[in-house]
Amino acid sequence: MARPAIYLDHNAASPLLPEARAVLFTALNLTGNPSSVHGHGRLLRNAMETGRDQVAKLAGAERNQVVFTSSASEAITQAIVAGSRTFKVSRIITTAGEHSAVTKASESTGLPVTVIGLDANGVIEVAQLAAAVAAADAAGEIALVAVHSVNNETGVVQPMAAVSALVGPTKHYLFVDAVQSLGKQELEFAASAPDMMAISGHKIGATAGIGALLMKSHADTVRLIPGGGQEQGRRGGTEAAAQIAAFGAAAADFSQRYQRANIGALVAQLEGGLRALAPNAVIFGEAAERIGNVVNFAVPELTNAVAMMGLDLLGISVSSGSACSSGKVGRSHVLAAMGVSPELADCALRVSLGWNSTAGDVNAFLTGFETVLTRQRSRAA
Repeated sequence: MARPAIYLDHNAASPLLPEARAVLFTALNLTGNPSSVHGHGRLLRNAMETGRDQVAKLAGAERNQVVFTSSASEAITQAIVAGSRTFKVSRIITTAGEHSAVTKASESTGLPVTVIGLDANGVIEVAQLAAAVAAADAAGEIALVAVHSVNNETGVVQPMAAVSALVGPTKHYLFVDAVQSLGKQELEFAASAPDMMAISGHKIGATAGIGALLMKSHADTVRLIPGGGQEQGRRGGTEAAAQIAAFGAAAADFSQRYQRANIGALVAQLEGGLRALAPNAVIFGEAAERIGNVVNFAVPELTNAVAMMGLDLLGISVSSGSACSSGKVGRSHVLAAMGVSPELADCALRVSLGWNSTAGDVNAFLTGFETVLTRQRSRAA
C-alpha cells in the first residue's frame, strides 16, 4: 500500500528521524537484557544510558530524573494516579483543555476534580486556577495540579510561569504534560517548578511506544508498576533498550532539524494561503501565543469529515484534532472549552508541521484544499 504523499499531522506523530532509525536497528541487533551484567547486557545498557543522557539534555533534566515508560499516557497515569496516592492528595486540579490521558487519569483516582476553564483564545484561566488553589488551602486539602504546557490541538502556549508561581512554592504538587513542548520550547525541568513532567518519543521523530516521566527526587517513590526494580525502582519491566536509544538519538537531533525546516515561514505561508482561499476562515487561538507549528482552523461551509475525506483521497494527511479518539472524527472538547459553537467546531481541521515539512508540502495542501473547497461550494450552489 502506497503511503499518502503529503504528511501534515506531526502533532499526532512525527516521522522517524534517520538518526533514530539507524540507532534503533543497531540496538535491535544486540541480544540480551539491559539488566544483565554480562557483555551482551552491558552493550544494551550502554545504548540505553546514552539515550537517557540525550533525552535529559533536551528536557533540561538531570539524567537520574528521567524514568522511561511505554508512552506519555503511561507517564501521565503514573504521575496522576500513583502521584495522588503517594503524596496523599485530596483533590486534582486540571483544565478543560487537557489531553484525554490527563482527564481520564484524573477521573480514575476517585478524587474530586476541579476543572479550570480556557478563555476564548484557548489560554488557561489563571484567575480560576488561583481561586482553586486558594480554596484547597482554605479546606486544608493537598492538591495535584495537572496542566499542559502547549495544547496539542491548537498549539496555544500556556502561561507556565504564572502557573508555577501559583503552585510551585506551596504544599501542592505540579505535574506538566510537556509532550508538545519537547524540542520546540526550551525546557528546564531540573531548575523549574514542576514536580513531574511527561514527554513522548514519537512526537520528536522517535518510535511510538516510548515516553518518559521526569521526576524530582522527592517524587522517586511515585510508582505505578513495581516490577523488578528497573529504572531505579521507579518503573518496573524490562526496558525497551532499542526504543530508548532511538529516543535519545531523536532528542539529540530533533531541535536542529526542526529549526532548519523554518516552520514559522511555512505556517505564515499556510495561513496566508488559507486567507486567500477563504476569507471567512477562523484560525483558533490566533490571538494567543502559539508554539508555531500548528494551524487549527475552520471554514464554516466545509465540515471536517468532508474535508479530511477529500484531502485523504488526494494523498494529503491532516487531522481534526487529537489522534487519540479511536480513529473517529469527533467534536473537540478543547474548542468547546474555548466557547466555539458546535457547528463551527464540526468544521475544524488541524494542520501540524514538523522537521521534514517543506514549502512544497504547504503548497500541495493549499492546492488540495482549494479543490475540496471548490467542490463543496459547487454542490451548495
